[in-house]
Amino acid sequence: MNPPLVLFLAFLAITLTINYWAAKRSIGASAYFAAGGRITGWQNGIAVAGDYLSAASFLGIAGIIAFQGYDGFLYSVGWLVAYLTVLLIVAEPLRNAGKYTMADVLAYRLRPRPVRAMAALSTLTVGAFYMIAQMVGAGTLVALLLKGSGITFNWAVVMAGLLMVSYVVFGGILATTWVQIVKAILLMSGAILLSILVMAHFHFSFGNFFDAIAHVKDGDKVVNFLNPGLRYKPPYGALDLISLGLALIFGAAGLPHILVRFYTVPDAKTARISVVWAMAIIGSFYIMTTFLGFGAATILGKDFIGNNGGTNMSAPLLARNLGGEVLFAFISAIAFSTILAVVAGLTISASTSFAHDFYANVLHHGHLRNPQAEVKVARITAFLVGAVAIAAAIVLGPAFNVAILVALAFAVAASANLPVIVLSLFWKRFTTEGAVWGLAAGLISSLALIAVSPSIMGLDPPTAAKTARHLIQMQPLFPLENPGIVSIPVGFLAAFLGTLASRQDPEAEARYTELQVRAATGLDA
Repeated sequence: MNPPLVLFLAFLAITLTINYWAAKRSIGASAYFAAGGRITGWQNGIAVAGDYLSAASFLGIAGIIAFQGYDGFLYSVGWLVAYLTVLLIVAEPLRNAGKYTMADVLAYRLRPRPVRAMAALSTLTVGAFYMIAQMVGAGTLVALLLKGSGITFNWAVVMAGLLMVSYVVFGGILATTWVQIVKAILLMSGAILLSILVMAHFHFSFGNFFDAIAHVKDGDKVVNFLNPGLRYKPPYGALDLISLGLALIFGAAGLPHILVRFYTVPDAKTARISVVWAMAIIGSFYIMTTFLGFGAATILGKDFIGNNGGTNMSAPLLARNLGGEVLFAFISAIAFSTILAVVAGLTISASTSFAHDFYANVLHHGHLRNPQAEVKVARITAFLVGAVAIAAAIVLGPAFNVAILVALAFAVAASANLPVIVLSLFWKRFTTEGAVWGLAAGLISSLALIAVSPSIMGLDPPTAAKTARHLIQMQPLFPLENPGIVSIPVGFLAAFLGTLASRQDPEAEARYTELQVRAATGLDA
């Protein structure tokens, strides 16, 4: 048995043990959805970092930097800065005013059924986008690990998807939390080790390292990867970069699987502590993507990476080059743990939203005869969400860069979720109609623009067999890869106009004061 497979199976054994332990403690809705609020600040902080540092961070960003240099590094900057919006805007009020989901905050002062229905739809959509990216990464990684065994990318996606969903179905958020803690520790260890090995290759000289980055071989050319413009080129490059930045900075505060983590802690102070822990870990990791991405570009080269799994495999292939099969096995196991933990977080947030918001509160008006039915529906939803993500990942194929897919999920979250969260928390006049208009307009506009953007539409040459082929072979109707610069203002504008077009709601305005007190103090949270 080869070393990668041995380490891979060892990690699975550890996580399955965690899942078995958590399953016995995830009895009842509070335990399954929020771990009974018993997670400590440092535990939740590491788990939040584990949730946030997805396949896009470890595999996708390293790949973009390896192929497009400085422009790829801007993804790291955007994702790091994004967490400031979580800390400053939503972490504390969301923890104080909610119970299990984002919609709990909206329903506190608005009519619950319409906002919960739209919020559940938005959560499922964002979760599906994010999960597709993880499934693409998982399938590519498992196929590379089991190369020669006859396991294709498609079967690897199915196997990985079924395994990941099982963690959520049986263990709930407690299992998800501890898998994320283990994953975050492993990920940071692997990134530090790989960064040290990259610098050792250049004799620990930053001068030699950056000189090599300035002279990267790209086919028959030598390219300076420190110069901007390899990805964001005229005439729309600057706008596309601004659009990406808006999506990343505002999207983090609207990501359901990140928001749900704040309900697992006992109070607002612990929520703030957990965000500080998360920022320290996330910031350190994104600094190290410099070594992972540029190391792959200078030591391996684009041609080698492209012929051995594509951009997503830059970090594992770098590990194989610098440390042989054992390090490759270790980094691959870390990459899989990264995907596993994030998919678990995404699945629990999507299934929780559907079961708690739509099933329990929309269909049954918040009065379930059997409280355990909510947990049962969440588990069924987890399977369905996983099936959709598996199917979509197979359609996209292994060449689609996962960081780009996740950036699109951020755009949807920023366009649909963030406007209604912010206006609900900070605008007394805000109404139910405004929330529904904002959610619907942000969701529809972002999805529509993605569908006609260069991410989906494009004319590929016949030689593009080993690169990401566009799903629709047509000239893009929308010139920007990320729709954030248009769809985020559309979401805010629709929420604003929907509020002005509706009658003032005295009850909602009266509840606004209560929400402010609760959000600020945690009273009766």
